[in-house]
Amino acid sequence: MSYTLSNMLPLGTIAPDFNLLDAVSGEMVSLQHIKSDKATVIVFSCNHCPYVIHVNDAFVELAKEYQSKGVAFIVISSNDIINYPQDSPDKMKSFAEESGYTFPYLYDETQDIAKIYDAACTPDFYVFDGDLKLTYRGQMDNSRPSSGIPVTGQNLRDAIDHTLKGEAVTGFQRPSGGCNIKWKK
Repeated sequence: MSYTLSNMLPLGTIAPDFNLLDAVSGEMVSLQHIKSDKATVIVFSCNHCPYVIHVNDAFVELAKEYQSKGVAFIVISSNDIINYPQDSPDKMKSFAEESGYTFPYLYDETQDIAKIYDAACTPDFYVFDGDLKLTYRGQMDNSRPSSGIPVTGQNLRDAIDHTLKGEAVTGFQRPSGGCNIKWKK
C-alpha cells in the first residue's frame, strides 16, 4: 500500500451525481436523495486501509455530531474487490455495522464515481454546501498512524462549521493522505 495524497478537486466544483449500491441496506442510493440543504460530506474510504482504521472511530463520532445539525454524510468505497476482497459489499456491510455507521456506505463497482471526483486515496474527504458546491477537500486532521498526534478531526470540523455558516473555508487546505484507491487493471 503506497502512501498517496488526494488530488484536490477545484473548490466550487458541483458534486457530480451518482446512484450507487448501499452495502448496508442493499438499496440503490442517489446523491440527490440523500444530500443535505445545509452541507454534505462525501468520503472515499474502504475497510482495510490503516489510515481509514486510524480515524474511523473519531470520524463516526464527528458524523453523529454533525448529523444532528443537518449535515449529510456519505462514504463510498471504490476499491477493486477482485484483488482486494476484504472491500467487497458484504464485508463493507459488516464493517459499517461494527463501526456504528449512521450514514450510507456505498459501493462504486465501476470506479466511475471515484474518477469523476478525482479521488486518489482513502480516506479522501470532500465538503459541499447546500448547493452542492465544493467548499473543502483534504485531510480530516494532522494525525496519521504512528504519528503520535491525536485524532481530532479539526480540519474537517472547521470546514463543516464554515460551510454551515455560509463562510468560505479559509486557510490552507492540506491534502488528505492514505492508501491509494485500488484501481482495476
